[in-house]
Amino acid sequence: MTSMSEALSRLSQRMPRVVREHEVLRVAGWMLRDNASEAADAAINEVLKWAERRSGGRLPAEAWRHETFEYLSGGRNSNCVRLQTDRSDLWAIRADDPDKTIAERIWTTEVVIGLTPDQPAKFSARLLVSTPESELLIEPHTPGFVQQVAEASSLARGKYPLSVEPMRVETHDDAVDLVSHLVDPQREMPTFVITLPADGYSGHPNLDVDSLCRAMLGTAHVAVVSASMTWNLTESFGRFRSVFGGAARVYLPGFTETADPYSHRLVLADQINTPEGAARCVRWMRQLAAGESVRRTKLGRDVLAFSAIRNASLQLRQEALASEGASDTEQLKAANERIAALEKDIRQQTSEQNYYIDEYEREHERAELAEKQAQASAYRIQELTGLLKSRGADPDQGISIPTSWDALSDWCDEHLSGRLVLASPARRGTKNPDFRDVEAVARCLLWLAGICRDSRAAGGDGSLREAVIEEGIRNSPCGSDTYDFDWNGRKLSADWHVKNGGNTRDPSRCLRIYYCFDEQTQQIIVSDMPAHRRTGAS
Repeated sequence: MTSMSEALSRLSQRMPRVVREHEVLRVAGWMLRDNASEAADAAINEVLKWAERRSGGRLPAEAWRHETFEYLSGGRNSNCVRLQTDRSDLWAIRADDPDKTIAERIWTTEVVIGLTPDQPAKFSARLLVSTPESELLIEPHTPGFVQQVAEASSLARGKYPLSVEPMRVETHDDAVDLVSHLVDPQREMPTFVITLPADGYSGHPNLDVDSLCRAMLGTAHVAVVSASMTWNLTESFGRFRSVFGGAARVYLPGFTETADPYSHRLVLADQINTPEGAARCVRWMRQLAAGESVRRTKLGRDVLAFSAIRNASLQLRQEALASEGASDTEQLKAANERIAALEKDIRQQTSEQNYYIDEYEREHERAELAEKQAQASAYRIQELTGLLKSRGADPDQGISIPTSWDALSDWCDEHLSGRLVLASPARRGTKNPDFRDVEAVARCLLWLAGICRDSRAAGGDGSLREAVIEEGIRNSPCGSDTYDFDWNGRKLSADWHVKNGGNTRDPSRCLRIYYCFDEQTQQIIVSDMPAHRRTGAS
């Protein structure tokens, strides 16, 4: 008797494979030529040239008049809609192109160019792919017309122009500009900083930066920093957030001088000193830039979908026919066209939703794995530290105390890792605080990572109540000043603090280090410092 699984297996082989539409990347920007209408026309012409080359034929005359058209060419189809109202003028195209090497894989490019009164022309593009493949292994590349549009219409994202040329940092002024660029809260795209290994190099020995810029045009910025200028990054951000010596690093939007360095990935020089390593690095850069472009641009606001414009156009046409008293046949034809378009849109959205669900599940699995690995590393550090202590050694002996606030965060990451972690507010608090005695703060953190953490890990905290860390500084429960804070997606309570004596509120003399012990990671989590927090109780 045939088992149920065998029967289902034979049945699944006869069923068509599920085809899903994946969104690969998005590009959005403003065309900053003085005449917005001319900028839009120039951009449309560049996109049409690209679409005609892909189609294998000649687009109809309506295309070059920038009117609505449909072109069918054995799978290399192009559909275009021109939607004009009193408030806007939108031109949108959707072009399909079967993959030349992978069967059943179809690339789809959508472009929308819009004009509104008293605004620069707006440009947006989406690259999608439909495929039955269970795993899509590609190295994303922005469509070639993006470069032509950028050059013909002065395309920019925010206040930064889009260019296939990287930012070249060769002088001190260049370095100052790069630092300002990286910490700019209005920067909307990732910036990849590629450093040259030594003076005398005109380019990176292993990475083709020009090719990389073309591939990521509109999805990321690229900067190439000469060896002599990398010290500016270290001076501004500290060693753990810097990049130098032939290494490469991504600085995601929102980066600050106090950002978690592990959120802005660093690829060391020895990881890209072989062709295989360089290829892995390039693949990671292109995939990250494409993924961030989808995550950080909003559909319907920054980027418009072709289907939305097509459906709006069909609706306006249907309403116009009804108001003009068109025949029932004409109105029925228009209604059927709109229904068919809506049904196609629903199928596409269902496919996209399934893709996003799959991506979420993969990202969730990767995040859980990364957290487990981080915890394993912390436990290993704790285990080795305990082993040293059991043999009579002091793991903190000989640690030099930082003498400047700029060095404190990096000092914690280097010497206290696995035992004590600074949350983002605590890191921000180390930037030019009013409290002067940074060495006292470092000694307190060392005490928290050592005596305090060991006592809490052993299950005791009573002996730490009002414990004297050094003259004038003690460890106390927060009491009514206890507050909740977020840490790696979890809610923790800062229920203890290190404080100096007296009732002074003078920020130059008042020290507070708010923290908790995290049972899950067996670490001290410093939530905020070095200033006194204003609460309802204080």
